[in-house]
Amino acid sequence: MHHIASKKLRTVRDLLRYTVSQFNASRLSFGHGSDNAWDEAVYLLLHSLHLPLDMLEPFLDARVLPAERERYLKLLERRITEHVPAAYLTGEAWLQGHRFVVDQRVIIPRSPISELLADSLSPWIEDPDDVDFVLDLCTGSGCLAVLSALAFPNAQVDAVDLSEHALEVADQNIELSGLDGRITTHCSDLFEQLPDCEYKLIVCNPPYVNNHSMEHLPQEYRHEPTMALAGGDDGMDLIRRLLQQAPAFMTPDGLLVLEIGHEYQNFLAAFPNLDPILLSTENTDDQILLLTREQLAS
Repeated sequence: MHHIASKKLRTVRDLLRYTVSQFNASRLSFGHGSDNAWDEAVYLLLHSLHLPLDMLEPFLDARVLPAERERYLKLLERRITEHVPAAYLTGEAWLQGHRFVVDQRVIIPRSPISELLADSLSPWIEDPDDVDFVLDLCTGSGCLAVLSALAFPNAQVDAVDLSEHALEVADQNIELSGLDGRITTHCSDLFEQLPDCEYKLIVCNPPYVNNHSMEHLPQEYRHEPTMALAGGDDGMDLIRRLLQQAPAFMTPDGLLVLEIGHEYQNFLAAFPNLDPILLSTENTDDQILLLTREQLAS
């Protein structure tokens, strides 16, 4: 940005206005935490200025120091020119009010399953205290494993990923959560390297994006690990193996909560005999499926 022009941006309000204008002019994709230019601008700016993320009002007319402005504009430029998602720029992501550390070894925490866990999967799980073993497959940053441990206070949670790099991040988040006595990470290709266990609940946000969609993903998503997104020709490659192997690792009344994004039609085509229950969240109606062990075993 031209140096003289940047001097005109004096207050938090000026910088916010400028950011939203730049975002709107730049055809960015906001699929990684916020879904609009304003929310992301507020987050990036408050984070960059080390201000509380929920406290914009009192600071709107505060002057920004030249060094603070320069630092922020550099961040902004990377967001716009490289299309780097905000979470990779700040090194953190927020999900259901919890902070997770993230970098490009993991996809950015955003799974709507988190919303269902905040409600302890009510009404499908009657008593959260009764759940003893939970499995989070394809854990990535470990966010759903941490939220599962919070949702089911007596549960031991196993967090599984095929990526050693992802598990390094997951281990950090598990330690930061203070729940490290209850969550164990495993490097495994789905169930293959896992010790035998019967899980009352399996949650899974697998790679499910079909090849055609992968080719047309917005630039932002290309900063994320491909192996955490790509699901093969119809998006169902990993899910086929998952559904086949899962019953052996579930209690008789066990449940599987599976995220499939925008692949519902592909799911129905691949598994015409399954009749999953659709779990709705605030922004999704057909992206999360509930399957019972009974269904999967038949």
